[in-house]
Formats: sequence, structure tokens, C-alpha cells
Amino acid sequence: MSVHPGVEALLRIVPDTHRGEERVDWAAARTELGTGLPSDYRSLLDTYGVGDIDELMILPPLSVDVPDLQSWHIGAVAPGFRALWEEGGGVPGVTESAEAVLPWGSGCNANEMGWLTADADPDKWPVVVWRRHGGGPANPHHWAIFDCGMVEFLNRTMRAEFDECPLSDASLWGSPGTFVSWREQRRRLVAGLDPMTGEPDPYADMYPITDD
Repeated sequence: MSVHPGVEALLRIVPDTHRGEERVDWAAARTELGTGLPSDYRSLLDTYGVGDIDELMILPPLSVDVPDLQSWHIGAVAPGFRALWEEGGGVPGVTESAEAVLPWGSGCNANEMGWLTADADPDKWPVVVWRRHGGGPANPHHWAIFDCGMVEFLNRTMRAEFDECPLSDASLWGSPGTFVSWREQRRRLVAGLDPMTGEPDPYADMYPITDD
């Protein structure tokens, strides 16, 4: 499969040096979730594997056999994401119910990212974001919508190409992060290293490590 143009652009600022080698069963994912998923998202996981960009966790569509991370996948996170939509009333002016949103990312100081899945074509799904601290004094709403796909959202965030930071955390704003697969993070953690940097971690003994 060819690499999506958005993923090619992402590779220029976020190398896949620490990629994972798992291969997603996309047919099984469609069956499990009851829908296909956007081509840019599928290309991202096919290229990078399953992992994080700094503190941003990219959710896989299905459970991955990495200790302590098996419950972090789209289907498991969706109920909580939809509850946030329900409780907060969703994006102002958007009438779709909570069943129309699906998560794809979590982290960056408790910001949550997903798609609005109202269109029958997944490649036309816009990104919706729940900002923990809202959009700032001029925009206190927690929910916002961005008329772009998830990979374009990542590119534009790390290149600071939105009018303002789309999250209530600026760790990736104008600052390309580092991708590290979950399996590499696990290897580093067991070795007493920082999971993201690979440097010696003086607090490594404080982390509970579940047996494989």
C-alpha cells in the first residue's frame, strides 16, 4: 500500500525511527467497530505501527498485546469519549449525537481527539477535540471541530499552522514530537530507561511493571 501524502509530510518532521512492527488487521477492525476508518489513519498505523508522539497516544483500532496497554484502543475508549460529548453538549452548533463521534487520540495533558463520523465516507470525517481547559478566555467551550483529517491535524498542530493552538496544551504546538512505539517504550521501561527519550531514568524503580 502506498503511503498517504499526509503521512509522507508527517515523516519529514516525525521520523519513524522507533516504529512498531505490528500489522493491523483492518478487516477485523471494520468488523469490530462496525465501520471503515480514514485512509490517512490507516496509513499512519501501517507506517509507524502503534505508539505515541510524545504525550499523544495514537489509539489503535484493536487491542495490542503490550502489557498494561491492552485496554487502550478505539472501541474501549469510545464510551468515555462519547460520555464527554453527551455531558458537554458536543461542539456548539453540531447536532449529531454522541454515537457519531469516535476517538483516535488521547493525552497531551488530558486532551481527547476523535472524528465526527456523520459522513458515509470516512475520508471526509472532520476532527473533533475535547480540550480539558476549554479554548481559552475568548472561547470557553471544551469541544471544537476542525475541517481536516487526523494526519493533517497533527501536521498543522506541530507546524503551528492553525490560527491558534487547537488543544489546551501546547506541548506539540509548533514543536514536532518524537514517535516511539509501545513495544519500544516497554523495552526501555523494563531496562530502567525513560520510555520516550531512552535516557537513564532515576525514578525507574518507582514504576510498577507487569510481567509479560
